[in-house]
Amino acid sequence: MRATEPAGNRSSLAHQVRYALRHPERVPAHARRALRDALLRLRYRDHIAYYRAVMASDTARSAEAAVGHNPSREAWTRIGRMQFDYLVGHGLQPHHRMLDIGCGNLRAGRLFIDYLDTGHYYGIDISPHILLAAQDTLVAEKLQPKLPYLALADDLTLAFLPDAHFDVVHAHSVFSHSPLHVIEECFAHVGRILAPGGFFDFTFDRTEGVEHQVLHEDFYYRTRTLTELAAKHGLDARFMDDWEQLPHRQSKMRVTTAADRARTVGS
Repeated sequence: MRATEPAGNRSSLAHQVRYALRHPERVPAHARRALRDALLRLRYRDHIAYYRAVMASDTARSAEAAVGHNPSREAWTRIGRMQFDYLVGHGLQPHHRMLDIGCGNLRAGRLFIDYLDTGHYYGIDISPHILLAAQDTLVAEKLQPKLPYLALADDLTLAFLPDAHFDVVHAHSVFSHSPLHVIEECFAHVGRILAPGGFFDFTFDRTEGVEHQVLHEDFYYRTRTLTELAAKHGLDARFMDDWEQLPHRQSKMRVTTAADRARTVGS
């Protein structure tokens, strides 16, 4: 049996009742999330602004919790290592230039920065609070000499980045928190910044049933939806079956430009 299984409809009342009965100790935390969601939706209509506020709230509690529901340092370290090992196993080389979308507090980024040549890591995030935490990680890991580039982003048009520059683009646990129009914005622009032979890896919460969301924080998509959306923008997207064997709840896809399918970096 695969480690990752497609989710059922977690927004349904039946699922919520069953979950509450199985995990009554988690009900207060979910109720707090629901209240926060309602208040932030009244204040922010734009999803990026809304989720930036979510990140500010989570980071105030714990930088580790802000990049994953499990706030333990052990889980933070393990999941970062999993991302790193997977990309290195799929062709990431020290001379490659990498863009890390939603870099957070460098859970995996600290490993990529150490591995890549100086100045070859670019991390962006929508949260100024988490980017400050990323700076703390750089200091703690003594990675300042590697000159990583960290930038605040307000959208996924990637307009401030150069054409054909990045060999690897990476977005872990970003699309799982993104409505479809945000994902499409990324698909519409990521091909421009990919170098010849480059690829874009992203994770997402997968369902084979009804696509749905839980609050405005968690979004569940069918693989076919994302494959077809990528094709609309001249991209080939394929499901990464080997990622499914790893102990992670999200699934992974890889995108390349349609004209570049024969010479992917990680082929």
